[in-house]
Amino acid sequence: MKSETETLTLSLVSAVRNYLDSIHHGHRVHLNAFFADWPEAGYATRDIPPHPLPVLSWLAEAVKATGTDIASVANMLAVAANHLAWGQTYSSDDIGAAFLERYGWTELIGQRGPVASKRIACGFLLLGPDIEYPPHRHEAEEIYVPLTGGTLWMRGGEGWVRRSPSSPIYHPAWTPHAMRTAATPLLALYLWRGGDLVQKSRIDWYTTAEIFPQL
Repeated sequence: MKSETETLTLSLVSAVRNYLDSIHHGHRVHLNAFFADWPEAGYATRDIPPHPLPVLSWLAEAVKATGTDIASVANMLAVAANHLAWGQTYSSDDIGAAFLERYGWTELIGQRGPVASKRIACGFLLLGPDIEYPPHRHEAEEIYVPLTGGTLWMRGGEGWVRRSPSSPIYHPAWTPHAMRTAATPLLALYLWRGGDLVQKSRIDWYTTAEIFPQL
């Protein structure tokens, strides 16, 4: 008999996959490669002890900010949140304690998540309002799918761009990228593929003004 945590987790993983499958075909060029590495149906979960973080205080606000096509996944996450392990890649020495108060992620699929995979990682990123996740990079190629709007995204040398919910953002390996929230928290799905799936991202400590002096 499945535990409540396992039932919630499997339902959430299924909902995430169904949501990703529903994204318009024009946005799925890169998603299809990740789908090829998605765990096959019938997987079981492993026991990962729950671990809350301060950033969860903004989850309810983020869920309210999602659109109708996303609400079912977001609401399922809200129900399951206290059963999941929320983590942080950095320490306060790396990035500062103030940032960590408004930052966290939970992995559903991968080497650290309840559904094991050595090929991909998939989970949720949550950022509180009015913070900047500084430019960082990693070996794995990555897709973010914003579930809330209002966040500015930077990729490589493109400058800051406001991305719409349900519009996948692709980062090739080692591409620097950053996010800047405003009044609305950011809730996004992330997928990693290839390379080290548990790698600590490298922060690029340069300022936006140094890269884009016109802003």
